[in-house]
Amino acid sequence: MIYADNAATTRMSDAAIQTMITLSGECYGNASSLYSIGQRAKEVLEQARADVAAVINAEPREITFTSGGSEADNQAIRSAAELGKLKGKKHIISSAFEHHAVLHTLSKLEREGFTVTLLPVHEDGLVRPEELAEAIREDTCLVTIMYANNEIGTIQPIRELGAICRERNVLFHTDAVQAIGHISVDVVRDNIDMLSASAHKFHGPKGTGFLYAKKGIRLTSLIEGGAQERGRRAGTENVPAIAATATALKEAAATLEEHAEATAKKRDRLIAGLSQIPHSALNGDAKKRLPSNVNFCFEGIEGESLLLLLDDRGIMASSGSACTSGSLDPSHVLLAIGRVHDVAHGSLRLSIGDDITDEEVDYLVKNVGEVVSYLRGFSPIWRDLTSGKKPFIL
Repeated sequence: MIYADNAATTRMSDAAIQTMITLSGECYGNASSLYSIGQRAKEVLEQARADVAAVINAEPREITFTSGGSEADNQAIRSAAELGKLKGKKHIISSAFEHHAVLHTLSKLEREGFTVTLLPVHEDGLVRPEELAEAIREDTCLVTIMYANNEIGTIQPIRELGAICRERNVLFHTDAVQAIGHISVDVVRDNIDMLSASAHKFHGPKGTGFLYAKKGIRLTSLIEGGAQERGRRAGTENVPAIAATATALKEAAATLEEHAEATAKKRDRLIAGLSQIPHSALNGDAKKRLPSNVNFCFEGIEGESLLLLLDDRGIMASSGSACTSGSLDPSHVLLAIGRVHDVAHGSLRLSIGDDITDEEVDYLVKNVGEVVSYLRGFSPIWRDLTSGKKPFIL
């Protein structure tokens, strides 16, 4: 069995599991309570906050724990929009291939009177800093660009984008859900004002994440109730899960460079192997991408059939974001980089773990090639292509 869908979710690390189990039994108090077991929970909570902050070079008070990346994205964008509205600024800039947690929030804000500009990401899956600079207006209140794309893995020039926003006095938010724990992220170095992260993407528990907001930024609460998280998010904190998040993140940060280098070598081996399949194409820049991400299109097949047949061979992968896997529409990410519908439907995302071996990479290449060939054998689209009735695109 080869699990190659780490972009969708990762297995919890043993250390994170142990932290969660231990604290669930020993630290069950409410962190808002004054008695000793509640104060113990408060200590654990604040230590986790400090640990998370240290990894991204933030201050503990700048970290708000959330249910995950989607909530953090929503809160960051909503907060910036509210601050902008107070100043008469109702223009937001993002990119065409953001996660739907961002795009759907922006669509809702458009219905509330905001104007949204979506920057193109080009064939290489990258935003151009100069195009951001041209798009910023006097009434721009927020720029939100993801750190690394969740489907094709391309890493954006975040430091340059953030510097442009800093120079123009515009808030800059990045959805770093795919980046945190896998590549170096420093909110000071990268000129980031707000950042979203989700624990289950770096071997932490599901249902937990965090939002970094630079001191001085007033967050709008999405959940009303108590005064938890400095009044930024009501609801009793899940201390065991939050502590497990910190454990997983510290563990990932401690070996980040070593694992990133080793995984990137396996990624490149996988890309080289899959590139030998006729009429295939890598999606996004070959080098400016996450160490674990490989995303290909194969002409003449349907991605769903490819996934099912790979599963029969013990390979777990995806055709795009897990959040949209139930949709019959082609990936908006692939359409944004210029793939046509027929080609975009035949996509495969392999997001490998840092423990994958060369033998497993070779097994992936062999079986993907065999399944693609099998599916093309009875595909009417492939028949039209090989007969010359339709021209090849890839």
